[in-house]
Amino acid sequence: MHRKKADFLVLGSGIAGLSFALKVAEHGSVIIVTKDRPLETATRYAQGGIAAVMYDPDSYEKHIRDTLIAGDELNDEQVVRMTIMEAPERIRELVDWGVEFDKNRKTGLFDLAREGGHSEYRVLHHKDKTGLEIQETLLEKVQKHPSIQMLDRHFAIDLITQHHLGEVVTRRKPDITCYGAYVLDRESREIMTILAKTTLIATGGIGMAYNTTTNPVVATGDGIAMVYRAKGAVEKMEFIQFHPTSLYNPLESPSFLITEALRGFGALLRTIDGKEFMEKYDERGCLAPRDIVARAIDNEMKIRGEDHVFLDCTHLDATDLIYHFPTIYGKCLSIGIDFTKQPIPVVPAAHYLCGGIKVDTDSRTSIENLYASGESASTGLHGANRLASNSLLESLVFSHHAAHHAVRKIKTTVFRDEIPDWNAEGTVLNEEMVLITQSLRELRSIMSNYVGIVRSNLRLKRAFDRLEILYHETEELYERSVLTPEICELRNMINIGYLIIKMAMERKESRGLHFSIDYPRPTENQINN
Repeated sequence: MHRKKADFLVLGSGIAGLSFALKVAEHGSVIIVTKDRPLETATRYAQGGIAAVMYDPDSYEKHIRDTLIAGDELNDEQVVRMTIMEAPERIRELVDWGVEFDKNRKTGLFDLAREGGHSEYRVLHHKDKTGLEIQETLLEKVQKHPSIQMLDRHFAIDLITQHHLGEVVTRRKPDITCYGAYVLDRESREIMTILAKTTLIATGGIGMAYNTTTNPVVATGDGIAMVYRAKGAVEKMEFIQFHPTSLYNPLESPSFLITEALRGFGALLRTIDGKEFMEKYDERGCLAPRDIVARAIDNEMKIRGEDHVFLDCTHLDATDLIYHFPTIYGKCLSIGIDFTKQPIPVVPAAHYLCGGIKVDTDSRTSIENLYASGESASTGLHGANRLASNSLLESLVFSHHAAHHAVRKIKTTVFRDEIPDWNAEGTVLNEEMVLITQSLRELRSIMSNYVGIVRSNLRLKRAFDRLEILYHETEELYERSVLTPEICELRNMINIGYLIIKMAMERKESRGLHFSIDYPRPTENQINN
């Protein structure tokens, strides 16, 4: 079996993983493992931008307050303050690395946008493809760095802990330690052992557990599932953010995101017969936080029996629209919609996980020598609902803290050379892919129908019972099969589904993104479908 060593092992090639890698590479060897092409990440698809306080009349206190309100006060205020007050410094780092944010053509200052839940204009952007600009810039620097090795099309199967040395590991064990990961080479099908002094989980979100999602196909919750299996702490998985506006195009999966910045620019939500409806749900109208807008759209679709609503830009200046949103304009044109003349059909789609692997302010997980950053981490910043454009910022801040902590520890951390290689004895190549594809269809149907925007005790109980059957079937198949990415992803998503359902069942209230008809909030009794 093939073995590798690195001072720092990074699982994931988005903004969280790449920014961490660039900072630690001056202090040791780095291996980045990414299961697809390095460019194929959620970061790449982020359209809106990064929220940061840059100019008056904005202030840290305003941004902090907006974040706490959006998070339904379930945020960790210390974390919120830390993240927001560090934002300008992290922005300057991105600019120093070569990221180009749009500037006002007259003043030369950053051209800041406003999105739902924000009280001021504070979102830095690069047209409507901010994430791609960041991703390409950081990736170019990483690929040129002599201390960083990129292993693309490599799939992380499991974290290596004392369990692999024959020790009994439980969730109550206080000193679980990570020594690296077992990784599947998708080309050779060989499972390699990568030993590391420090490991960072930056594997992104869980959107592919749902039928409709804006996430890329790689978003299968792998890092969270690996940490949970390694007996690490995971929390707040019930808080799944559904983006209110993805392009309604049933022939396409994943769904194309229509950025919230378009509503910040003045676009209006309307029913199919042309009526505005957001004012009856929230006084902030189309710029209410995402959880409120998504539930409102979901409710309008259900009471009307319609498949989508419209996002109407036709009253806005066409030249300005096309200048600021060229990617969306081109995408809509590709399916026959000129958004300067026709409204865009939109539906909510699974978009972002606000919970995940529990970490502290240094991005440390409950497992020694293991860090997590980005969407896979639960930092306390978002609370029960993420404020728009706070996610890329969170990744930068927490990867920065993780890098500084990991560098301080690296000289006193040792490799565990006695770790055994992966044992595949007794497994056979499973040729019945239909077992995996059918189970995946069932999982997504369960999650979408029972654990979506609106939930109930009965729906969650049905989801739990049906998922338990899928779990046992998949574990049996996994144990006797030669491993493939498909069986591993299915296993991870079933694990993720279980965590979402379990934590949703434990929350006996409607809070932020978790809305249950059994625990309606006084202001939201109207949404009772």
